[in-house]
Amino acid sequence: MKKFNIRKVLDGLTAVSSSAASPQTGNRENDIIPETLQSEHFQLCKTLRHGFPYQPSSMAFDPVQKILAIGTQNGALRLFGQAGVECYCQHENVSAVIQLQFLVNEGALVSALADDSIHLWNLRQKIPAVLHSLKFNRERITFCHLPFQSKWLYVGTERGNIHIVNVESFTLSGYVIMWNKAIELSSKSHPGPVVHISDNPMDEGKLLIGFECGIVVLWDLKSKKADYRYNYDEAIHSVAWHHEGKQFVCSHSDGTLTTWNVRIPAKPAQITTPHGKQPKDGKKPEPCKPILKVEYKTTRAGDPFMILCGGLSYDTVGRRACLTVMHGKSTAVLEMDYPIVDFLTLCETPYPNDFQEPYSVVVLLEKDLVVIDLAQIGYPIFENPYPLSIHESPVTCCEYVADCPAEVIPALYSVGSRQKRQGFSQKEWPISGGNWGQGALSFTEIIITGHADGSIKFWDASALMLQVLYKLKTAKVFEKPRCKEEKSNTDIVDEDPFAIQILSWCPESRVLCVAGVSAHVIVYRFSKQEVTTEVVQLLEVRMHCELNEVESPEDGGEQASAVSTPGTSSSPLSSLPQSHPSTSSNNSSDGQQDNVPCLKVRSSPLKQSPGYQVELVIQLVWVSGEPPQPITSLAVNSAYGLVVLGNGNGLAVVDYLQKTLLLNVSTAELYGSTDPHHRQPRSPRKTRQPSAGFCDGNDSSATPEERCKSPTSDSVARVGSGSPCNSDEDSKQKFIDKAKISWKISMIGDHKDDAKDNSFSRSRSSSVTSIDRESREVITSFLFCDSLSKKSEMVAVPSLWFGTSLGSMLAIALTVPSTLEQRMQQPVGIAFCGCVVRLKGAILRMAQLDACGALLPHVYESWYEPNAPEEERERTRIRRPTSPPSSQENQDCQYAVVCSEKQAKVVAMPSQNCIYEHNITETSFVLRADVVMMTAGVCIACFCANGHIMTLSLPSLRPLLDINYLPLTDMRIARTFCFSNQGQALYLTSPTEIQRLTYSQETCDNLQEMLGELFTPVETPEAPNRGFFKGLFGGGAQSLDREDLFGELTAGKASRSLAQHIPGPGGMEGMKGAASGVVGELARARIALDERGQKLGELDERTAAMMASADSFSKHAHDMMLKYKDKKWYQL
Repeated sequence: MKKFNIRKVLDGLTAVSSSAASPQTGNRENDIIPETLQSEHFQLCKTLRHGFPYQPSSMAFDPVQKILAIGTQNGALRLFGQAGVECYCQHENVSAVIQLQFLVNEGALVSALADDSIHLWNLRQKIPAVLHSLKFNRERITFCHLPFQSKWLYVGTERGNIHIVNVESFTLSGYVIMWNKAIELSSKSHPGPVVHISDNPMDEGKLLIGFECGIVVLWDLKSKKADYRYNYDEAIHSVAWHHEGKQFVCSHSDGTLTTWNVRIPAKPAQITTPHGKQPKDGKKPEPCKPILKVEYKTTRAGDPFMILCGGLSYDTVGRRACLTVMHGKSTAVLEMDYPIVDFLTLCETPYPNDFQEPYSVVVLLEKDLVVIDLAQIGYPIFENPYPLSIHESPVTCCEYVADCPAEVIPALYSVGSRQKRQGFSQKEWPISGGNWGQGALSFTEIIITGHADGSIKFWDASALMLQVLYKLKTAKVFEKPRCKEEKSNTDIVDEDPFAIQILSWCPESRVLCVAGVSAHVIVYRFSKQEVTTEVVQLLEVRMHCELNEVESPEDGGEQASAVSTPGTSSSPLSSLPQSHPSTSSNNSSDGQQDNVPCLKVRSSPLKQSPGYQVELVIQLVWVSGEPPQPITSLAVNSAYGLVVLGNGNGLAVVDYLQKTLLLNVSTAELYGSTDPHHRQPRSPRKTRQPSAGFCDGNDSSATPEERCKSPTSDSVARVGSGSPCNSDEDSKQKFIDKAKISWKISMIGDHKDDAKDNSFSRSRSSSVTSIDRESREVITSFLFCDSLSKKSEMVAVPSLWFGTSLGSMLAIALTVPSTLEQRMQQPVGIAFCGCVVRLKGAILRMAQLDACGALLPHVYESWYEPNAPEEERERTRIRRPTSPPSSQENQDCQYAVVCSEKQAKVVAMPSQNCIYEHNITETSFVLRADVVMMTAGVCIACFCANGHIMTLSLPSLRPLLDINYLPLTDMRIARTFCFSNQGQALYLTSPTEIQRLTYSQETCDNLQEMLGELFTPVETPEAPNRGFFKGLFGGGAQSLDREDLFGELTAGKASRSLAQHIPGPGGMEGMKGAASGVVGELARARIALDERGQKLGELDERTAAMMASADSFSKHAHDMMLKYKDKKWYQL
């Protein structure tokens, strides 16, 4: 594992760019706040990778250790044992893994790559390492075979030759099987690459070699010549032995299986076409698709199993991939959801010369792993214990919550356990190797993933494991069109209209709020009771930027105008009447869509199972033929009972308890007369000139300095803000095209498979757009808190902070009724407090610190059962924290932490003096920023587009960590990267995998103890009994002294130019030279293990000597007894 060690980065110094406000007498910002976090508390390293291996290419299984290995097309290895035992490692060369071979029960694995290199992995350590590598220079590797309990690896090449490698020293033997000697005159042309190598199960001296053209050769290793040659007209894909070594089966490209008797090479003993139609006139069956692999497994008590993939008839166009199981006279065709990459049959014995007794089949698909139970009727599958369903629908957003309430995980598990599928095999999961780690983290962790189909999954990520807790389907709230013709012309995306964009979750109250790509927001409450909702509560919001007469706050925002009711706000836009349920489609006078939502909420009763249940649906509607702007920010607060959402038009505050709209206002109106950007109100219905680069025509007056502002949310802001389209279809298409615009970063290249994901960028990540400034200001972040938002305030009041794409942080004061009865009857009051602070770049994160520099927890209401009787609900509803801080005159008691794409500031409240400032980056911009709690204190964690991960102390903003970790090469990383408390972070490293990492020194130090062990000491099963007659007449398995045959003394040395030996970093030399960290610990553990083994060997020798001495003493005693047995006492 690559480790980073940054020590004492500017420790004790403030940032060069930090600046303090002018000192004021008696202000707390002039006092020194002690900080406990130092650079020694931070260290960055990867922990675990979860999910299905992306683009798998090969597979292997150790039948004794019960470990499964999967190789991928990008050179990665994933190893799986029992549930919770997983490991990820990566080859240095990013080449496809074409084959894997276990050294059975030896704790080692051989991998062959597409770049013609083979590698030996040591699995006896928690983090596997390469011990040796061998790079072939002149021949391409096509097939490898390692016999059971052998140290000699057969390597077949594209030229048809077979080389032999000693896996202990990774050196080539001088023994080579040349293709021309193998086939001699049996073919007039080159036989093609080697596609199969295996030794006869009953005679290790006989090697079966399959060539692509259809020739199979049985090679005698001792005499160095071919015993038999078997010819067939069709190309070979695979070969399988009968365990007695008298027959083998070949699969061919025409969908046939040929069975050959070893001693009868003239013609096959049997030719079958499993899926071919048999003509009545006795002619040859019609050709089928190639049978890519076949396995032949025998049983003691019944018919053998013939298992194969492929071979379907060509007239089955569009049929899914199938695995065929032939057992006696029965043939079962098992359809798979994805194409088959490889499959393996798991057997009771590792010995190839014994009855195999198959019990399971592991099928590796392109996007799934399926294990089939062969012992039960109907061949049911096992329930997969690994978290391989992350990509069931493409992940569109992600949230990571560490140190959440302990009761949340059991609550989610209790409702999620009812969602499990039935019909799985009752037997235990057969891949059961390895052991769990000894250590564990002291806090709970939950990962939430939003998906393209509108589903949301909650995962338990505690103790370096990952298992799904609960799945929520948000699409159930809406009507689904039965066919494409029924699709509404109000849809703003052609595919995945229910895709999740933003998640906002309060773990204490268990209130969940989600925003979708179709400009919809759903509020969920958690309940343990099942309910049936007759009518889904709906609130439609008309958000647009048409401003006529703006009633702006007075006195620069310090004396804000109050908005006490939904109908009497300072903005004329907030007086939109609410509708329950959805209104029907309306068209404006010119035929354009108007007041129409993008999705239709279902009108029939909705049965809601225990878990998350719909409380309210909020939909933005079309305005004068233009689709609603995508939602760029979202927040929910259970203590206030409010939801706030923002986009390029402004923000809307919704009371989800009373189901009313409190505020609907554009960003410019919030500034009032003090708007620093001097924008002129304009309507989307007014004629505007089309402009290049999706910029409005009136934006040409922007100065070059303004155009160089940081790019967050620019593309989102421009979506739908261009010139009016000629039709609704054009409008929708432009919306889609603009939503997919990504920032012009060199080296960004999204995979085609992930193109769907990239259309669902949220504001922070899709802010990676363009550096042209747009006049529309986008709301980028929210924070509900009890704060001193006005300079004159003495007591903290409920407030809403929000940041914009132009770097402004503004505040709104809320008047929340104190009692529960008043809260449900009286409206929440709203008062504008104006701009608090301005930064460079879009605001990404805001937080509050108390007077001692500790992070103030967010206000929340403890969870209660929403479907319980009203008396019980009132008894359990508690608002926390209950005592808001107060301020004395001319004294600050709070600090606002604000982080943007470019810089961070700490502002004293209520004086609003900036006491610390730090420029995070000049050449790049921050993609994700979070204020996180560590064991020793609080800090800001940032991930930049140039790949740097940084942490800053609070409140002084001292740099504590700065590591160039991961250059932004994919929009997926930008969209899913997130930090969490206790030094945890994660991102989606591929469409199917989550990479977790830690920036905590404490976690890095304990990582070795927490990781599971792949290798465990297990006795190798005894070899099968040869039987009396086989032992008497020599009919059993014949062994071979491969050392004598392939060793340097007999075979000589191989050509040096053929392959190059490369010592691996995991070898003994590399381990002894490791300086410190994980590698050094592994080295010391390995050396200690070797020393312990040597001592155990010496102990065995001493034990053997003592046993021999005891046997000698027993023999002498027995002889003495016989000598004096018949003598009388007087004869002694």
